[in-house]
Amino acid sequence: MVKFYSRVEHKLVEAKSFSQDALIKVVNPSADEIHMLSSLLNFDPDFITDSLDEDERARIEIDEDTILLILKVPMRNEEDEKIPYKTVSLGIIIGKNYILLSMKQEIDFIEKMIETSLLNPHKKSKMIFQIFFKNAKLFLDYLKEINKTIDLVEEELHKSMKNNELETLMYLEKSLVYFTTSLRSNEIMMEKLLKGKVLELYEDDEELLEDTLIENRQAIEVTNIYSNILSGMMDAYASVISNNLNIVMKILTVVTILLQVPTILTSFYGMNVKLPFQQNPLIYVNIIISSIVIMIMTYLWFKGKKWL
Repeated sequence: MVKFYSRVEHKLVEAKSFSQDALIKVVNPSADEIHMLSSLLNFDPDFITDSLDEDERARIEIDEDTILLILKVPMRNEEDEKIPYKTVSLGIIIGKNYILLSMKQEIDFIEKMIETSLLNPHKKSKMIFQIFFKNAKLFLDYLKEINKTIDLVEEELHKSMKNNELETLMYLEKSLVYFTTSLRSNEIMMEKLLKGKVLELYEDDEELLEDTLIENRQAIEVTNIYSNILSGMMDAYASVISNNLNIVMKILTVVTILLQVPTILTSFYGMNVKLPFQQNPLIYVNIIISSIVIMIMTYLWFKGKKWL
């Protein structure tokens, strides 16, 4: 899908065809669409195909008058429910009279920025750094969600005897690995831009990029903290789950032993041989009372040994 946008009276308006200083949004394009765009705008078609690869790292590539920036963007993982978050690539192709945004699937915050006309292709560097800043904020928002999930899982782990919660933590940790790798590659790319050798930077642009770098570094630190917390929690609570299971097994063992008392007594008096007091009409009541007394004494003995 290819959409063209032009700036009309401070608003981004969808256009039918390419015009000067256009914003072009490309989502999962076909081979024909890639060929059409590369021919029309005179850039290497690999610029688009590279940006559609989710495993592509954040980087800068320059080919004559065209610049490719690949930014790693966090996203909820709808393809795999177990791993809640992943990162995808956003390609930003900068030409003399256009900016092209290329992505494998729709990126929500890009769509919102277009709808609210926050993107201005007339001010290329500012527009790009606004995207970077929103992206860094999005990482922090998802990290807050991960922290809430960790708190909920932690409450469940205290009383859990299953591996479900540990699996949730493991998949969260995998998401954090994606975040860490992407944030670091984004940081390297932005530091290169900050030097001013790739894009011309104005004072306001430089401030915005520096703020974005601060947010990005904060996201890296938070990701590292959560990753360390998760690793420690998984080790600690693996022991907690094992201990909870041992406690249950211990209780079941004690219950089994206590239930053996009346079983043994009634088994004796169920034998077809002469036994003491078997003619006594209250022998059944005596067996029940004796069983209860012995069970209570056995229970108190276990309690004294601190086995319960």
